[in-house]
Amino acid sequence: MIGRGQRVIGASTHYVENQPPWRRDIDEFGLNTPLVGAVDAFGAPWARGDLHEVGALVGSDAFQRDAVLANTHAPVAWPHDRWGFRLDEVEYDPSYHRILGAAVAHGAHTSAWADPRPGAGVARAATFMLFSQVEPGHACPISMTHAAVASIQDAPRVADEWMPRLLSREYEPRLLPNEEKRSALIGMAMTEKQGGSDVRAGTTVGVHMGGHTYQITGHKWFCSAPMSDGFLVLAHTRRGAVDEGLTCLFVPRMLARGMRNVFRIQKLKDKLGNRSNASAEVEFDGTVGFLVGEPGRGVPAIIEMVQRTRLDCVLGSAAGMRQSVAEAVWHARGRAAFEDLLVDQPAMTAVLADLALESEAAMLTGLRLAQLFEAEASDRDIALRRLATPVSKYWVTKRGPHHAYEALECLGGNGYTETFPLARRYREQPVMAIWEGSGNVIALDVIRALTKDTASADAFADELATTTGASAVLDRHVERTFALLGTLSSDPEPQSQARRVSEALALGFEASLMLRFAPTIDAEAFIAARLGEDRAAQYGVLPTGTDAAAIVARH
Repeated sequence: MIGRGQRVIGASTHYVENQPPWRRDIDEFGLNTPLVGAVDAFGAPWARGDLHEVGALVGSDAFQRDAVLANTHAPVAWPHDRWGFRLDEVEYDPSYHRILGAAVAHGAHTSAWADPRPGAGVARAATFMLFSQVEPGHACPISMTHAAVASIQDAPRVADEWMPRLLSREYEPRLLPNEEKRSALIGMAMTEKQGGSDVRAGTTVGVHMGGHTYQITGHKWFCSAPMSDGFLVLAHTRRGAVDEGLTCLFVPRMLARGMRNVFRIQKLKDKLGNRSNASAEVEFDGTVGFLVGEPGRGVPAIIEMVQRTRLDCVLGSAAGMRQSVAEAVWHARGRAAFEDLLVDQPAMTAVLADLALESEAAMLTGLRLAQLFEAEASDRDIALRRLATPVSKYWVTKRGPHHAYEALECLGGNGYTETFPLARRYREQPVMAIWEGSGNVIALDVIRALTKDTASADAFADELATTTGASAVLDRHVERTFALLGTLSSDPEPQSQARRVSEALALGFEASLMLRFAPTIDAEAFIAARLGEDRAAQYGVLPTGTDAAAIVARH
């Protein structure tokens, strides 16, 4: 191997002597020292063996190649067959099915529901992050299936038939008669043209047909993963002359005896990122749906599902940050400039360390949230997650795009090309901030939780109190934050404070987690850089005296 500064006399000008080797055939879990420690700290040391297996799988050359193929060969919609009959299917590249099948086989979707032992939610979250780190598009149906269990399990007429399929680790991509299919993935269809996040503005209607069955007419503007086996759909339902209100319905793609439900795929969205995963505009015309929850109580029926998909937005953003850090550090360790490796040059070291701190804080936030969703979660945990989930979703997902860009820049021109993964990651990160409620929607949910749910606010205060006295900088931040919260009840326009409050709470939450679960050097640098008097808006501006090289060495 040619060392730094060496030349090969007579060699071709195209001989590569200053580029890092391919980052492949590695254990993504084993190399992620902060994640390994966090899995133990949050109660899932028993999952290490499985996570090393997943880490080696997603770090393999074959899996990385599939990630490229799945995003290069985008899904194709086939609304009609060759004879003009309705088909309404989406064709994916085989690489996508291999990725999705592997994620299901390793329980990235519903393992925490299937085996609800202590730490199961944390283990599932770590598995989900490892798969999402390398190929994020497939994580959409994986996440929706995980989250949908929370709603479906309380609808016996649906759960009796579908729960065994959701908990299965088999993967069958074909639309088969229900009697022949032993596994299933679930999607959601909530958003309409005129409504967006305001789901009550939807115009889709469900007419009662008898029992728990409704016939649906309407449309959905964004339906992700349209080849899923079933969907949770919101519709305004009617029973005779009575308007029941907004109701949650379960829409299977296949009905009894192999009959296809009406699920018209009008077109696929041409998206900025998330290219491997299809998102469709769909129409319902006499579509059959089954009641989930109570008539007119559609939002309460999906609220726990929404909380879990928001959790996965945090996990997905954290996974993206890990990929960005891992690729940037790998590049800096393998490329020299001005006679030194990039990783050893102070300006670059500071940027890498700062990116690593952000990634570590996001990962700890995601795993702490996952812990709050464990089967044995206490009432205090449940109260805390009602506020901590939107708070974290707001902030972590917003940091993702900027973080990806800064990491991409570390690779220089290579980072800007599609042959390296960070260009794809840069396009991918914004979706986490949009899916399940964009910034203002989430921030307003935070305000509602603070003003209407005192138990969640108290639980959040208790969480931050666990590190009182450990950092004077954090203590001052928490004091300022709760002083700001005290003004909300008297503020005639509390919405104007929504983003400011959400950011302050999120940074306090992250800093507290760093103090408890990260090395002291990481925690102190993060707090000073994010909350100190000299905090900066850009990456790479760390407090004087920070041992940036030691931080980078752990990542």
